[in-house]
Amino acid sequence: MIGISVIETAARRIAGHVVHTPTVPSPGLSELLGVPVTAKLEQLQRTGSFKARGATLKLLSLSEAERAAGVVAASGGNHGIALAVMAAALDVKATVVMPRTAPARSLAIVEEAGASVRLTDGMGSAFELVERLRDEGLTLVHPFDDPVVIAAQGTVGLEFAEDAGELTDVIVSIGGGGLISGVAAALRARRPDVRVWGVETEGAQAMSEALAAGGPVPVALSSVVTPLSAPSVSPLTYEHVSALVTEVLVVPDREAVRGCLDLAEHAKVWAEPAAGCLLPAARRVRERVGDGARIGLVVCGGNTTREELMAWTERFGPR
Repeated sequence: MIGISVIETAARRIAGHVVHTPTVPSPGLSELLGVPVTAKLEQLQRTGSFKARGATLKLLSLSEAERAAGVVAASGGNHGIALAVMAAALDVKATVVMPRTAPARSLAIVEEAGASVRLTDGMGSAFELVERLRDEGLTLVHPFDDPVVIAAQGTVGLEFAEDAGELTDVIVSIGGGGLISGVAAALRARRPDVRVWGVETEGAQAMSEALAAGGPVPVALSSVVTPLSAPSVSPLTYEHVSALVTEVLVVPDREAVRGCLDLAEHAKVWAEPAAGCLLPAARRVRERVGDGARIGLVVCGGNTTREELMAWTERFGPR
């Protein structure tokens, strides 16, 4: 389990490279949900998501030999963007393996940052190619199955604990579970009475299926929310979530897209569906907890285009 001292050390190491993002009360979301809501705005982080934290700390931890050989990662978007941009800033050669379904904007940003891009038919085959490249000498920068990465993502929770007012419940999106593992570890250490809830989209249910099975299992992926589409969680993230998280909620893609529109309309926040899914989950938490809820949302990223959001809205309908 990742301890608070490790997260505090991570915060000091990455402080000169990443943004301490704003934590703000949201009058619009508070009115929408009927209880006070505070948002941690990680879409304002470098590269547009929290992923810059984990990528930076992992790159800073490399030996000279590892730096010279280069790094590799599999990504549906945000992790690849973060690794490509931060590797360029730290002068490390990066290779990013991405599924062909990854957003075109994400592919373009990774290429523009100077990383080598390898395309595969899906996330499962992306992880398989990464393993082969690691065997050839590249250092894997895993999006979630790495204590270094989890500790860095935990700095989101550390900042939230320091900057927010009263909170009873914090909601965090889950792909492979690195963000929620770190955030939950930090919050449980700094604010032990706060409940942490996870949220996944249907067709990207790696953590909820792992919890049902008693450990990580492969899952079939069909969600349009590719940043949350991990083919399985890891034993490391499973252990953190099973020990520290109250429950993992699952919402349909259409509700995640509607959540993006609600965040834009009521909070004046531009977010991707991986963050939009927080809103339908927050409604369920509000119903369970009642009027005494004080909800915190980790808005994990904003790497979506206007065209993508319009296409999803047309597909699923505005309501």
